[in-house]
Amino acid sequence: MVVVRDRREATLRRLGLAPGVADLLRAALDEAVARAEAERARAGEAAPAVVALDAGCGRQSALARYRPRIGRLVGADVHPPAPGQLPHLDEFATVDLCADRGAFPPAAFDVVLCSFTVEHLADPPAAFANVARWLRPGGTLVLSTVNRRHPFVAAYLAMPDALRRRVQPLVKVTAADAHPLVGACNDPRSVRDALAAAGFVDVLVRPVGHLARAWGRRLPTFLVGLVGDLLTRGIPSRKSTIVVVARVPAAPR
Repeated sequence: MVVVRDRREATLRRLGLAPGVADLLRAALDEAVARAEAERARAGEAAPAVVALDAGCGRQSALARYRPRIGRLVGADVHPPAPGQLPHLDEFATVDLCADRGAFPPAAFDVVLCSFTVEHLADPPAAFANVARWLRPGGTLVLSTVNRRHPFVAAYLAMPDALRRRVQPLVKVTAADAHPLVGACNDPRSVRDALAAAGFVDVLVRPVGHLARAWGRRLPTFLVGLVGDLLTRGIPSRKSTIVVVARVPAAPR
């Protein structure tokens, strides 16, 4: 399976479908963690002092690779993980990101990751306002989500719930990754506007082709995803996935 995945990844890169979401998330998190480390060092705090939140952590987290550089790593989701499923976390909280404004204290985190979670939220602007409250001044939000301006994603989101529940396990890595979809804030402009309204600044939105990677569990769905990625390769605003980096304003010096 690893060999097949590596071959497919090499094919995608040869076709110009790179960087992928994982590459962009890694670069964004590298910068976000480094900025937080620098701010903590300026404040005289000993490393590792960075505090991070994976908001919508599911069963795994891209923040796990930064564990040695993070002093405290918190996971939050609407469903608690199975025992031992997220060993890299220091703690887990069952949180509705849209409604639980008081789930964490203000200015509690340096970095928040929200990976493929926004499409499941009933009220993304409220969730963004909560995350902005939980971030320290100058803190960074890194998020990824699907882009409904892509024709395949739009069709997927528009499916009746009963049909989508049958399709989701076919395109997800496992059936456990299939969750209800809302898509209330899932195009580049909507995400940018909602983040700005929540008080974020320096909002950088980057669409990227990701269907072949996301739907690559089986060869037929990989090929469908590949066609979708190729169709929008030259139309950035319609690529299947959005990667966003945004910050809350820094404290006056």
